[in-house]
Amino acid sequence: MKTEVLQQHRWLQQLLGDWTFECEMQGPPDQTPEKSTGTESVRALGDVWVIGDGRSTMPDGDPCTMQITLGFNADTQRFTGSWVGSMMTHMWIYDGELDVGGRILTLSSTGPDCMNPGQTRVFHDVIEIIDADHRVMRSEAQDADGKWAPLMIARYTRKR
Repeated sequence: MKTEVLQQHRWLQQLLGDWTFECEMQGPPDQTPEKSTGTESVRALGDVWVIGDGRSTMPDGDPCTMQITLGFNADTQRFTGSWVGSMMTHMWIYDGELDVGGRILTLSSTGPDCMNPGQTRVFHDVIEIIDADHRVMRSEAQDADGKWAPLMIARYTRKR
C-alpha cells in the first residue's frame, strides 16, 4: 500500500523538531490565568503523520506528559489525529481543516464538560503557524449559546 504525500502532509512537516512553550490556562473569569512552561518534541511517522511528545507541569507542580498525533486523510480530505495526557483519562479525537491562507489548522473534538459532569462539549484546538520558529496553539470550548470561550493558549518557540 503506497500513500501519496499531499500538500497537507507537507504542511504538518513544519511542526517537526524540538520546541519550548509557555502556556496560560484560563480558569474562572474572576481568577488570574495559570501559567506553565514545557517542551515538545515532534517527529515524523513516515511522510504522512507527525507525533508530538510533550512535557510540562500542572498548576499544582505535578509533572505531566502529553502526546499528539496528526495526519491528513486523503479519502475524507480532512486532518485527523488524537491527543492524550497523563492528567486525564479521555482520548481526544481530532477532525480538522486548514484555513484558506494555509497558516491555521482548526481541530475539532468532543470531550468532557468539566463544569457539568456527565455531559460533553465541543472543543477546538487551533494551531497557528507564525513563522518557521514560532507557532501558537489555542484551545477553546463552545458554550450552550454556540459562542467560543478561550481555555488555553500556548506559545511555542523552536529550540536551536
